[in-house]
Amino acid sequence: MLIVTSNEIPGHRIDAVFGEVMGLTVRSRDIGSQMMAGFRSLGGGELPEMTKALYESRQEVMARMVTEAQQRGANAIVAMRFDTSEMGTNWTEVCAYGTAVYVLPLGEGEPGATGQSIYLTTAAAQQAAQPAPSQPAPQAPPAPPQQF
Repeated sequence: MLIVTSNEIPGHRIDAVFGEVMGLTVRSRDIGSQMMAGFRSLGGGELPEMTKALYESRQEVMARMVTEAQQRGANAIVAMRFDTSEMGTNWTEVCAYGTAVYVLPLGEGEPGATGQSIYLTTAAAQQAAQPAPSQPAPQAPPAPPQQF
């Protein structure tokens, strides 16, 4: 799944738009991490416990957004953004959102084609030209042991 923050993907043509998709989570901070972060904040610098929680939250909402886009038939998301806000004193909302689209790479000679899109169209054409791999013949089950 291609995910970009721009409204277009260089070397690709948007063929269909499926609308806005998003992933959302609301997390509460556990008391242990909150206390450790409180002590660390006295000295300044990064708060690793909070950084880890935010990183995991962003990964989770991205996965949810991608799942929603795939369910609609999209192969890309454009104009992707994150939004984070505090809810109360211990809850953090993290949201990822964008527009689900279906894109086609532009081939060689098409206006706007890029090296990547030309490679993608060439690779797809080569794969389509190859014969399908043959399935191995099914093997007979082993003969049961003979009894004497």
